[in-house]
Amino acid sequence: MTTIPDTTAPATPLPLPESLISTLPGRYYTDPAIFELEQEKIFEELWICAVRAADLDKPGAFRTVQIGRESVIVTRTRTGAIKAYLNVCAHRGARICMEDKGEVKRSFQCPYHAWTYDLDGKLIAAPNLTKMPDIDRVRYGLSPVAVEEWLGYVWVNLSDNPASFDTTVVQDIRDRLGDVESIDRYKIEDLGLGRRVSYDVKANWKLIIENFMECYHCATIHPELTEVLPEFADGYAAQYYVGHGAEFGESVRGFTLDGSEGHDAFPGIAPEQDRRYYAITVRPQVFVNLVPDHVIIHRMYPLAADRTLVECDWLYLPGVVASGRDLQHSVELFHRVNLQDFEACERCQPAMSSRKYRDGGVLVGSEHHIGIFHDWLKNRIEG
Repeated sequence: MTTIPDTTAPATPLPLPESLISTLPGRYYTDPAIFELEQEKIFEELWICAVRAADLDKPGAFRTVQIGRESVIVTRTRTGAIKAYLNVCAHRGARICMEDKGEVKRSFQCPYHAWTYDLDGKLIAAPNLTKMPDIDRVRYGLSPVAVEEWLGYVWVNLSDNPASFDTTVVQDIRDRLGDVESIDRYKIEDLGLGRRVSYDVKANWKLIIENFMECYHCATIHPELTEVLPEFADGYAAQYYVGHGAEFGESVRGFTLDGSEGHDAFPGIAPEQDRRYYAITVRPQVFVNLVPDHVIIHRMYPLAADRTLVECDWLYLPGVVASGRDLQHSVELFHRVNLQDFEACERCQPAMSSRKYRDGGVLVGSEHHIGIFHDWLKNRIEG
């Protein structure tokens, strides 16, 4: 007689060997309710890297960015200060800026009823406004969002009581490198943008973070990367060790697709940082990659439980960018790594709803630090 297994109720999981720890259950990557909690408790509460400051190159230049469930306008005022506002008119809630980027001369105007706001967010004009002298032009202006500038990027925080930037964002750098001085030597805020590529990844944002944090997969899917960084073939990511940078192979001259010479190295880095690659995760949505002649910054914007926009910048010394040199041989290495990683994440995403992954998967020893990220996430959305 054939026994039909009961698939309606989860089986009691067997105890794990000591070398393995559990991942998050599959529903954390598929459940819209969990995704909604992450938007509310993480992306709308923490510091989010929104735009590169140099993209706001003049007063009135603006970018709109999706942060959690909110659209945010980031702009530069006439005094040169950077401000951010919710992209919502105070009158009837119409979205003010529909474009991803643009430039206004002196003000933002709602296209619905023409309520108009200056670059400092104050209400300056509206039909019949002079007949309503009791309206507070600041109170009924644009709603401000907290901003910080660091590493050449504008970070925003939607919370009414933003957490300390130093004890959250900057602390993630300290925890990875051992200090902040190590990243300061790269002078990222002074670098020029050599290339920007956007990737629309059909996977949950956490799968992308988990992938970036480990190198157990590197020998399998990153042949070009392990040629340049041979130690990655052993399965231990640089992030596994505080302060450690993966060393270039003996015959490798630069962080390029074929290991050929890179571009002008950063003059301020320490000798021990030369010929090394450092990877840093800044929670919840930034990856920083440091090599001697360029820096690669990833910014992630979760759009749905199974879709994430990733914007990746390659940064070089300003003279390298201005010279018009061909950057392709250095850009191509990490572009391939990105494509390989994102394909792997997209391969995992469908299985997150499988009964096989109902209780999650497992992490081997070189991946155990991902468990710290999982604990952090659960504390944020469940605590």
